[in-house]
Amino acid sequence: MRDAVFDTYQRLMPRSRASAPAVIVAIDERALDARGQWPWPRTLMAELLRAILAAGPAAVGVDLFFAEPDRASPAGDAALAEAIEGEKVVLGIAGLEYRDRRFPFPPSAAPVRIAAKRELALRRYDGQLQSRPEISRAAAGRGLLSSDAKGVVRRVPLIARIGQVLVPSLSVEMIRVAIDAPLLGLTDRGGEHLELGIGNVSVPLQSDGSMYLYFGREDAERFVSAEQILSGSVPADVLRDKLVLVGITGLGLLDYQVTPLGERIPGVEVHAQLIEQMYDGNYLRRPTGATWLEAALLLTAGALLVLWVPTVRPWMSASLLAAVLAVLVALGLAAFRAGYLVDVAAPAIGAAVLFAGLLASTLAEADQQRRLLREAQARVAGELEAARRIQMGLLPAPRELFAYERRFTLDAHLEPARTVGGDFYDCFMLDGERLFFLVGDVSGKGLGASLFMALAKSLVKSIALRGDGGDPAEVLRAANAEIGRDNPESLFVTVFAAVLDARTGRMRYCNAGHEPPVLCQPGEAPQRLADCAGPPLCVIADFPYASGELALAPDGWLCAVSDGVTEAMNPRGELYGAPRLLAALTASGSREPQAVLAAVREDVRRYAAGAEQSDDVTLVCVRLESR
Repeated sequence: MRDAVFDTYQRLMPRSRASAPAVIVAIDERALDARGQWPWPRTLMAELLRAILAAGPAAVGVDLFFAEPDRASPAGDAALAEAIEGEKVVLGIAGLEYRDRRFPFPPSAAPVRIAAKRELALRRYDGQLQSRPEISRAAAGRGLLSSDAKGVVRRVPLIARIGQVLVPSLSVEMIRVAIDAPLLGLTDRGGEHLELGIGNVSVPLQSDGSMYLYFGREDAERFVSAEQILSGSVPADVLRDKLVLVGITGLGLLDYQVTPLGERIPGVEVHAQLIEQMYDGNYLRRPTGATWLEAALLLTAGALLVLWVPTVRPWMSASLLAAVLAVLVALGLAAFRAGYLVDVAAPAIGAAVLFAGLLASTLAEADQQRRLLREAQARVAGELEAARRIQMGLLPAPRELFAYERRFTLDAHLEPARTVGGDFYDCFMLDGERLFFLVGDVSGKGLGASLFMALAKSLVKSIALRGDGGDPAEVLRAANAEIGRDNPESLFVTVFAAVLDARTGRMRYCNAGHEPPVLCQPGEAPQRLADCAGPPLCVIADFPYASGELALAPDGWLCAVSDGVTEAMNPRGELYGAPRLLAALTASGSREPQAVLAAVREDVRRYAAGAEQSDDVTLVCVRLESR
């Protein structure tokens, strides 16, 4: 996983080729077609190297082995040794896991000065493979070609042990030879870090002597065909003062290396990119205490998730996780840009796993809370339903109460906006001739209003029945005093109360802040009774309510409603209003209370058009029957 993260960094930000210190002379398909199949005679290799050296390169590195005698001519080895004698040419050495009988002697390598207080855990090889002794002795240096990469090449050893001898890599030895440095320095920087000194150049290494490769894109400008060199068609400036690598790139003659960028490049180009990296000082390294840093990132991310996930909604917690992961990725990329490899995969995966556990726990707890809430709501709903049944049971059923009454007809309807409400009505006989009826509306809604409604209704009825009850104003004055005596919540009640003499049609009425009722006499249009109005009960103590009086003609009726009718709203928020109420009553064309109420209710329902009912709706209609 860590390697995949580091590869992703390189894909997102590949190394820019700031300079071109290295040139690859490739024994490619073109050269093989022109000069014959591989292996070439050593005399031809000597000719190629002399042509390269004639251009004045800083150093030449040969990514090849000449381990067997020249099959073309016994003099070929001597010719090759003569060509490189005294020149800045570095030959390759391969480290082997076993001892090769052809090379029982220790390799010859540049001296290395070690500054370390511990045994260094460098890569160790038991044996070696190099060029024949007479050729190897003629070279100015020998460098390691081995790479332990299996699959993607990410690190290569810049210094390793072959037996007991420290051997630098081909690219390092080329730089040493180019700058005429007499020796190399290897310093222990503690932890997992070493430092390789090549003259004034310091290269950061891992504890095993390897270096992280920072690859740039494959570039054809790094390559020159060996045929161009042999034919003299390449200007000398192309190779002058360059670090020249000679290697095979012909198809079928080498193993290509896969880079973190997903490109397949010849092994000799790996050395060229190493040289570019060291020349530009563009290194990748694991920071000191990288493991502790990554653990701290995990702990920080985990702490944020533990603090926030249980307290916010799931979509917000998912956004938080995304933000945490984005910050981790940004930190990793910023560190990479600065040359440090920080593994943010472990903190990110840890944070994601922790988030999944926290989210599952939070959702389980939320589900349990929802179950408890549903149970509590069910209990409350049951209690409210019981309260509703009790409240509705307090209201009389006019059709049953006056089923045998022939002098008048009365109907009523109440529909709470919630399970229980603050509207109420009442109707009862004061004696054999007089009907007392009223419509009331308590301020507020819900359970509190319903309790106050029960109190107000009971007190008004009790006051009316205790006295004569014939003057509704007197009843409301007494009710105002009684109800207002103990009203800690400062609620108030609007009431329209009336007394109808069923024998004569004489009606006395009083309005305490309620919606004006509508009167309809035979042969006349409905009209509102807006007189005899006062404030609601419990607003002004000892208010002198006064009664009005009218004569209700036979077949005439009076309809009283609560403000839940006139203040009903449609989806646009527009009020139903008193004019529409009068229009609905006029359009009904009915004189029967039941039909009148049905017409108003249906018109309100159509007007609301599915909008939520905002207030209790109460209607009472009484009609004086003709003899």
